[in-house]
Amino acid sequence: MTFGERCTLTRKKKKISQAEMGKALSIDGDAYGRYERNEVKPSIEVATKIANVLEVSLDYLVGKTDVELDNETQKRILDIQKLPEKDKDNIFYTLDNLIKAAKLNSL
Repeated sequence: MTFGERCTLTRKKKKISQAEMGKALSIDGDAYGRYERNEVKPSIEVATKIANVLEVSLDYLVGKTDVELDNETQKRILDIQKLPEKDKDNIFYTLDNLIKAAKLNSL
């Protein structure tokens, strides 16, 4: 999937119009539409702003990952990353067990 396709998909999921995207990016909605149609490639600064407005990672928009992490999840992961190793181990141990339990409950 291309950058433009991912932008379109994510924007529509969030029910944001191209005009609203343009306004949030301080550009014309038609100019934003060219990014979605892959007619023009945005600068890294504009691509970063698009990711921020859509509340997804830039990695997701450029296709480096297929995981659409929202900003809140990313913030939580970064907060965990800053903790001492022992605290991280405890959090991940607990998280792993909660994930296992959720998977068992969904069977």
